[in-house]
Amino acid sequence: MTSAVDVHQHLWPEELVDRLRARTRAPYLRGWTLHLEGEAPYDVVPDAHDPAARAAADRDDGVALACVSLSAPLGIEQLLPPVARPLLAAWHRGVRALPEHFRGWASVASLEPDLAELDALLGDPRFVGVQLPATDLLTPGAWQRAAPVLAVAEERGAAVLVHPGPAHAVSGEQALPGWWAPVVGYSAQLQAAWWAWHAFDARSWFPDLRVVFGAGAGLAPLLTERHGLRGGERTAVDPEVYVDTSGHGARTLEALVRVLGVDPLVLGSDRPYAAPLAHLLGDAATHAVRVANPRRLLGLSPVTGPATAFPNARPEGAPTWTSTSLAG
Repeated sequence: MTSAVDVHQHLWPEELVDRLRARTRAPYLRGWTLHLEGEAPYDVVPDAHDPAARAAADRDDGVALACVSLSAPLGIEQLLPPVARPLLAAWHRGVRALPEHFRGWASVASLEPDLAELDALLGDPRFVGVQLPATDLLTPGAWQRAAPVLAVAEERGAAVLVHPGPAHAVSGEQALPGWWAPVVGYSAQLQAAWWAWHAFDARSWFPDLRVVFGAGAGLAPLLTERHGLRGGERTAVDPEVYVDTSGHGARTLEALVRVLGVDPLVLGSDRPYAAPLAHLLGDAATHAVRVANPRRLLGLSPVTGPATAFPNARPEGAPTWTSTSLAG
């Protein structure tokens, strides 16, 4: 049955590809070879960014709706606003032109974000929310500085995706293996952003905001016991904070379930870099992670419906969700 919602995929529109090829400084493309600061050149597979091929692959994996985001490790958001904005505009135009199978995450410049433009984007049913790079959210103060963007998302009833940001080159270090940034750097960013969210006490500032951390938040929830041992206050599972399944297999995800329960886990494949999770624990948990939880994150009705029925706000009469203790 094709009913799953994948909240975390990447697909580059043609205009964005052309603009990256026109650049002479990172991020840029030479043909299909991607050049970034802090990472080795990466050979992109062209067919991986073909919308028709992607939609067909999703259907084969039971995915009815795919939410694509600008790849935050590109570092586009961190460019100076006059440089970033044309690239971001190309991204947003490209999302609007995709087939109905797709929805998108909006992006904003880290410096001087255009809040009026973001508000307009989040009023467009083609966008499910806004992506923020974890590198912009590494401390409680960073979350506070992002408050204007978060407020727009909350007001619109849209979600926030926390995605790994750019890797940073290590001065004087020998060349690192290609897996270093995704395994070490990205995970560390997400861990910092997760704990910074809690240290900021963001929920008291934004009581209705829905947030999802990519890649299981870098497995930060598994540090809950260490957090307590080192003086952290006992906290509860926040029913509006989610982690996606990207980058991890069943054993790791089962460990997250032991800490968070099943409700916060949502399907996120990071496609084209991996395929969507097909099964976790039993049928009920699989349905929750692939269908029910992503729909709740995105403000969709819990009743399975067509992908085009995509409201921007929480439906009237949507259920409330009680917290449970992180410490079990």
